Amino acid sequence: MSAHHAAHKVDIEELKKSVRTYIAVFVTLLVLTGLTVGVAYFNLPIALAVVVALLIAIVKGSLVALFFMHLVHEVKVIYWTLALCVVFFIFLIFVPLATESNQSGIVARSPSLVLGAGEHGHQEGQAGEH
Repeated sequence: MSAHHAAHKVDIEELKKSVRTYIAVFVTLLVLTGLTVGVAYFNLPIALAVVVALLIAIVKGSLVALFFMHLVHEVKVIYWTLALCVVFFIFLIFVPLATESNQSGIVARSPSLVLGAGEHGHQEGQAGEH
């Protein structure tokens, strides 16, 4: 067997391994998509449903980035950059959740105060009985 044939056989084996990896990632993405849809039927509280959906989306996005975008073979600087992006993403996701939980403690004002009426129900600046 010549060196050319040996190199060709190695390339075919590597190609078969690559195709198997892509198929496994594709099937995993399909399963995770089904899981995302299935979780929607559990009637979870909204915050928990969002967290679960985001966790599944992070796993799916990581699979796509690592295998289909070939980041699994990249250098460490790429990983640190991606990790920094993930940290900022998580921070930005939880900012609205934190502000939503803070709003629950706000006391609702009466519509007359919001629309500019004084404490006694009449427009400010008008003479009236107090």
